[in-house]
Amino acid sequence: MATGGAPFDALSPLDPDTFAGESRAVINFLAGYYRDVETYPVQSQALPGCLRALLPDAPPENGEPMDVILEEVRTHIVPALTHWQSPKFFGYFPMNASTAGFAGEMLSTGLNIVPFMRVASPAATELESTVVDWMGKLVGLPDRFLFSGGGGGVLHGSTCEAVVCTLAAARDRALSRLGHEGILRLVVYASDQSHCTFQKGASIVGIPRSNFRVIPTTAASGYGLTAASVRDAVEADVASGLVPLYLCATVGTTGLGAVDPVRDLGELARRHGIWLHVDAAYAGSALICPEFQHHIDGAELADSVSMNPHKWFLTNMDCCCLWVASPAALTSALSTNPEYLRNVTEESAGAGVVDYKDWQIALSRPFRAMKLWLVLRRYGGAGMRAYVRRHVEMAKWFEQALEADGRFEVVAPTRFSLVTFRLRPRLEGDDDAVDASNRGLLVAVNASGRAFMTHFVVDGKFVIRMAVGGAMTEMQHVQDTWELVREKAEEVGALQNERNVR
Repeated sequence: MATGGAPFDALSPLDPDTFAGESRAVINFLAGYYRDVETYPVQSQALPGCLRALLPDAPPENGEPMDVILEEVRTHIVPALTHWQSPKFFGYFPMNASTAGFAGEMLSTGLNIVPFMRVASPAATELESTVVDWMGKLVGLPDRFLFSGGGGGVLHGSTCEAVVCTLAAARDRALSRLGHEGILRLVVYASDQSHCTFQKGASIVGIPRSNFRVIPTTAASGYGLTAASVRDAVEADVASGLVPLYLCATVGTTGLGAVDPVRDLGELARRHGIWLHVDAAYAGSALICPEFQHHIDGAELADSVSMNPHKWFLTNMDCCCLWVASPAALTSALSTNPEYLRNVTEESAGAGVVDYKDWQIALSRPFRAMKLWLVLRRYGGAGMRAYVRRHVEMAKWFEQALEADGRFEVVAPTRFSLVTFRLRPRLEGDDDAVDASNRGLLVAVNASGRAFMTHFVVDGKFVIRMAVGGAMTEMQHVQDTWELVREKAEEVGALQNERNVR
């Protein structure tokens, strides 16, 4: 292995010819990876510490050639990865990549600007405000969330950031009338299906843990919130002298893909002055299809909405759209104006200038708009709708296959492209044994390397989740996975019978 290289003072770190050659090498490496990704076990079987054992204890004194480094990526790092871009990856939610997304990431990284203020790169700010309006129109948001309608949007890295920022805005709006000591009275509401980031976010912005309400859901409501259950919790808090602050309505929950009734919750929130946030991190991509837009009926009653193009919209990590009806509520909670960031150009006197540093937690930020803009330009609305619908059809096929096999039950109706299922109980009161069988089935599927899924627990039951949505996933991969599930179910059943005999 070659170990020699030039000392730093002899390098030209951004030499155009070196840049072109080494970038081509990386692109060729990734092209080969995507060509072969289906041949790798989807879930890494690497043992803890395996990579550290292969790497030296200290960095090299002299730089090494790119081909040597890429070879170590191939031999040491790739085998220890779980391959999210495999067409047989069905775990968590999809984390899409695409040629356009990669090209946008290359342009963003290559230009390497830091667009925290308009003056820092005017085109970046204006492209971002344009792109979030484009996305808002595609998913069917009311005009009040668009810059063109008095609202506006920003590209964050994740829903977690969007939640913290909107919680801070809601908190400061409430404390402006209650006084700072009123923070101990503020209450946040979410369902038992909502993402855990809402509890984390509430804690970060200073809401007491005892003031976070996890409201139970049931199968009768499709595991969505009901306005009655939220109303009961809110009225009990008001009667106790507490102040309802923030309510999350989820469109496409992580565990089961459940949908909360946005309009009903919005009307309740309006009556009590509660900030309503609509979390459509995963399912927001499906909202570009007219047949799914009824799920956000009532969004005009919300204060903020978020969705993640990096999940199911072919936009490489990371990219989260956050829209707010009142940008001033957000920026008043997040803005800073130190002298070294004051804008002394003529444009600073103009109205409507967006400085995105005041729309997020961090000051520095990447040029995410370039990435999303390329995806929209390259594939268009029609192409993206066809892409989403293809996955929805695959999920429907898998659900129908499950329903036709008496050994399985579909736990919740398949919404979007998430299928939730489990082996059925054979006997009454056999719950523990059934959970053990389903755990065994999931372990066997993942250990095979031929597919990867994850799980959820609802009503005390262990449930297997199959989230269809990979950029390279075709119907054949879904059909092959169904055969794998059937095969492993037979093995698990045979093992269970053997244990029962013993």
